[in-house]
Amino acid sequence: MEKRVKTILKILAAVVWYIGAIVLFFKGIALLMEAGEIKSNKLAILLGIFFAFLVGIVKTKFIFIKSCKRNIKRIEELKNPKIWQFYRPSFFIFLITMISLGAYLSYISKGKFWLLVSVGTLDLALSFALLLSSIVFWNNLKSP
Repeated sequence: MEKRVKTILKILAAVVWYIGAIVLFFKGIALLMEAGEIKSNKLAILLGIFFAFLVGIVKTKFIFIKSCKRNIKRIEELKNPKIWQFYRPSFFIFLITMISLGAYLSYISKGKFWLLVSVGTLDLALSFALLLSSIVFWNNLKSP
């Protein structure tokens, strides 16, 4: 039973990871589209997308994969795991802080081409990093 709960915790952690990736992807695209409506500078927007992908790869390699592995290890070490333990409480505090900061950055970027491109690029970079690093969850579920 404990092994089953731990598997569910890993799946829930992955689902939260994917929700973040999807939300940030659509938010980033929306910001870049808004920037495109202000100024027809397709090169800047395409460079933003390209840069987001590169930064996403770097963040995946040096931050997000390590974070996923630490969380998987923490889940594996839980004694008598509970369904709400798929992340630590501090993760949720950090998540709320990042969502608030992201909303604020989106708000202040309204009508400002370069800020829209920058925040859109940041959102896409995070989205790509979340998506690419999610492989850790699935690789762990496959292993015995």
